[in-house]
Amino acid sequence: MENLLFNNMDLSSEVKMALADIGFEEATPIQSMTIPLLMLGKDVIGQAQTGTGKTCAFGIPAIEKIDTKIEGIQVLVLCPTRELAIQSSEEIKNVAKYKKGIKILPIYGGQQIDRQLRGLRSNPQIIIGTPGRVMDHMRRNTLKLENLKMLILDEADEMLNMGFREDIDTILQSIHDQRQTILFSATMPREILELAKKYQKDSVLIQAAHKELTVPSIEQYCLEVRENQKTDVLSRLIDANNISLSMVFCNTKRKVDEVSMNLQSMGYSVEALHGDMKQAQRDKVMSNFRKGNVDILVATDVAARGIDVDDVEAVFNYDIPSDEEYYVHRIGRTGRAGKSGKSFSFAYGRDIYKLKDIQRFTKSKIKLIKPPSLADVQETKINNMFEGIKSQLNSDDLTKYINYIEKFIENYSDEETNDNAGFPNSIDVAAAFLKASLEKNVKQDEPDEFMETGAEQGMVRLFINMGKKDRLLPKNILEGICRATDLPGNLVGTIDIYDKFSFIEVPKTYVKEVLTAVQNIRINGRRVNIEPANKKG
Repeated sequence: MENLLFNNMDLSSEVKMALADIGFEEATPIQSMTIPLLMLGKDVIGQAQTGTGKTCAFGIPAIEKIDTKIEGIQVLVLCPTRELAIQSSEEIKNVAKYKKGIKILPIYGGQQIDRQLRGLRSNPQIIIGTPGRVMDHMRRNTLKLENLKMLILDEADEMLNMGFREDIDTILQSIHDQRQTILFSATMPREILELAKKYQKDSVLIQAAHKELTVPSIEQYCLEVRENQKTDVLSRLIDANNISLSMVFCNTKRKVDEVSMNLQSMGYSVEALHGDMKQAQRDKVMSNFRKGNVDILVATDVAARGIDVDDVEAVFNYDIPSDEEYYVHRIGRTGRAGKSGKSFSFAYGRDIYKLKDIQRFTKSKIKLIKPPSLADVQETKINNMFEGIKSQLNSDDLTKYINYIEKFIENYSDEETNDNAGFPNSIDVAAAFLKASLEKNVKQDEPDEFMETGAEQGMVRLFINMGKKDRLLPKNILEGICRATDLPGNLVGTIDIYDKFSFIEVPKTYVKEVLTAVQNIRINGRRVNIEPANKKG
């Protein structure tokens, strides 16, 4: 079965809007197989690893089945740990964002009982809790389940391993059997099958089976990186490895926009690619990437399907994919046409275990490395400069420049009257040139109107720190800039608007005027920041 796009599922508009806000485009395998069955009211046993999207696999149908006119608890989710209960609660709340009247409450040990009692008095329809605390509330008669429609055991095998079998039996036997019962488990031991036989009716077994996957011969690396460090580490990897053309994969559209905007602000030539973009926009982005007008393409898995570019030097898994098949597809974008390739995956916490699963099922070796330091980046820049110097030494007549150096040393010596030991030799001068050149590369504060920005010939592409989220329209940009400058509207080129940022192409002759004028203008009541979308130096 092919993975389904959420837009193609029979879901309410409110849930689709929430999924779009989160940035989800395509259902994972377990979601594609499970959601339609749960929507039909079937009992299901789902076998899936942690991190494959199973919370939404049961959370979406649970939200869709809530009747806000009925008081009382309609969905009960049992989890092995408080951490999972909290995490699942937050995830389901995000999906229920636009569903008015739905209340979700996590209950678990370690939290004050009074706080939970106040929460229960607000009449939540969805309870997500650990077995021990759920039983405690049932004994107190503060958890009333006579209107229960759906019961979910999440990570059932883990609950059994933790000794919750008796608690689970007590809870399930206390609830009427006119309910839908769903079990999710990473493994299928005998006890899970016994639970299914005892408490489910005509259940359907769903397995997100691991396929035999062949990983191309690509150097695969993993870096342990916290979320707030990822962009900085990404930029260092690109610079330290001197990578010219690369792809960065994120799990959601929102993250694609965020990462591409951050890289743009750091001076890289970046384009975003995801499902919210029109086909014409996608075609233009891909054309720029194939031509080398863009150095970095940040994309979701769905949007990147069918991309065939031979010169991609590296792939970055900014987010670890939910399925090992996605991982193989991603890294297969590099190392094409007999060329070498590299992949770098950023992982932290639970993602480390997901990456270990990927490594096991793909039978490949993913090497753990440390992020490059600033010294590593500078060393790469120096080595690149030396390579350029080598080519100059081998190919050009340097007599003219040797004379300049000799003259400089002679004049410098004549100007100094102190100790001759302080006079420079040719090595000193070469070192000074190298230092000045490096410092010049670091300082890029002043925009250069002649720098390549990926625009049409004679035009400059400008980055704007506003987008769809700010209700920005092309006419707002056009009116704001043309009103503040002498730029005729018919000379303005392409305008691309994304969620959080936008781009506009203007003639080179008007760039300085536009950049000066926009310091004092507002669009939709907000001060605008516009700067050249520079390629990395």
